Amino acid sequence: MVTLLQGIAIAAIVGGGLVTGLLYAFSLVTMRALLEQPAEAGMSTMQSINRLIIRPLFLLPFLGTAVLCLLLLIGALWQGGAGAIAWCAGALTYLIGPLGVTMACNVPLNDRLARTDLREAPVLWPRYVRDWLRWNHVRCALGTASLALLALGLALKA
Repeated sequence: MVTLLQGIAIAAIVGGGLVTGLLYAFSLVTMRALLEQPAEAGMSTMQSINRLIIRPLFLLPFLGTAVLCLLLLIGALWQGGAGAIAWCAGALTYLIGPLGVTMACNVPLNDRLARTDLREAPVLWPRYVRDWLRWNHVRCALGTASLALLALGLALKA
């Protein structure tokens, strides 16, 4: 029988996998494809992406996984036992990585990009992509580590 904490861990793994997969796709393909476009076109498309992504189908796994990680962190600290350290580490890694880095680094870059006129694209766009990708790689790596730790905690609880 699956316990409540195991169910929360499974849901966090699924949500974190969706979020981390999206981040990985941006690092691997999306941003590089946008860089191949003329600066104005790449920048305009990214401005559109940043507007369109704020939808329930993104926010539910992104923020929902953060809530699940908080619940898992509290539950694992309360319950203890096998897998608790892995669950705590995995939950904190998601909260610091995909959630924290996004809010502290990528969102401010996106907000600045939204206020930027396309005529500034030749100068601003390459710098934006470089900085945005650097932080995206960090949050993607931390998201991947979080998934591994959450899965390890689940395996140790079995």
